[in-house]
Amino acid sequence: MCSFARGERGRGRGGRFGVRGGGPVPGFRPFVPHIPFDLYVCEIAFPRLKPAPDETAFSEALLKRNQDLGPTSVEQSSILSLVTKITNVIDNFIVSAGADEVEIEEMRQVGSYKKGTMTTGHNVADLAVILKILPSVETVTALGTKVVETLRTQDPSEVLSMLPNETGFEISSADATVKILIATVPHNMRKLEPDVHIDMKLLQNSLAAVRHARWFEENASHSTVKVLVRLLKDLRIRFPGFEPLTPWMLDLLGHSAVMNNPSRQPLALNVAFRRSLQMLSSGLFLPGSAGIADPCENGHYRVFTVMNLEQQDMVCLTAQTLVRLLSHGGYMKILGLDGDASHLVVETSTWDGVTVKPSEKAYEKMPEVELEVDDDDDDDDTEMESMDAKEVMDTKE
Repeated sequence: MCSFARGERGRGRGGRFGVRGGGPVPGFRPFVPHIPFDLYVCEIAFPRLKPAPDETAFSEALLKRNQDLGPTSVEQSSILSLVTKITNVIDNFIVSAGADEVEIEEMRQVGSYKKGTMTTGHNVADLAVILKILPSVETVTALGTKVVETLRTQDPSEVLSMLPNETGFEISSADATVKILIATVPHNMRKLEPDVHIDMKLLQNSLAAVRHARWFEENASHSTVKVLVRLLKDLRIRFPGFEPLTPWMLDLLGHSAVMNNPSRQPLALNVAFRRSLQMLSSGLFLPGSAGIADPCENGHYRVFTVMNLEQQDMVCLTAQTLVRLLSHGGYMKILGLDGDASHLVVETSTWDGVTVKPSEKAYEKMPEVELEVDDDDDDDDTEMESMDAKEVMDTKE
């Protein structure tokens, strides 16, 4: 286990004393985030003594699982059709000056549809619509209604439904759904009224989705990254310990596992898949780790800090168990190609005579302690106060 997982802190270059204002300050220990061990960053320091094992079967299994997870041609056709229709309608709203009271700044495709990491059975696309006006619930609902009415006018035979939600609204056909994420221009944020407009946090999340989609398109468009992200999403669904990982964390983890190496060349899929689990198991998302900085936020904001300590521990111990299973040939179970494997992270299993024991929790949540007031003590205090009052009256008399 990494040193930070045991609660130790780095001392930095200055040793026991930090440096501030040009000189050492006694007793000041600067916090230096740890970088978990990653073989693929310092591989040159660990030369192989024997050739790498043949992982052709593992690579084929990864590609097979990706093929199973990818959306079918019917799903792709239906979602593309619905996205195109809605996009055309909203584009017409944008260019029609004064045609509608809802003024739209711009519209962007976001989410897994834009990034190319959609999975089968979840035929949903996301569109971020940025308004020039303050986004009240009534205004957003009116916009959704007008979009659907326009679509029905264009094609009366198509059955569509519109459902408002806390982030905007969604429009669904028989076999596809498009979620409209409402945002507003930044200078409107300080004018929001909690009881009238959409929650500020949700609006900020919609703007963040635009930044995430743009970053992914510019930096993580390699096919290996997209395939790995899809496989990681599948792991998150099938292993409860990975549930706290957000889609944005998985995007950054997949990109780092494929591209973050000295050569800056994409690693093979089988290598990147194993590496992503190794990074999590070594404490990449544990307290004190340098983790992965969010490239779309100002400052050194680490993406995993949205998880609480219990969730960070669950992610780490789940990854540690899966790494051991993978080391002993359990990739078919891990990938879901050989039945359900969720029990393997909580139960002992045997692989070719080798027993694999799941990792145990390192963090235990402290129970909340409530202070109980003893009624007998209250009665005693009342009696003492009465006696004191009587003594005072006797003294006065």
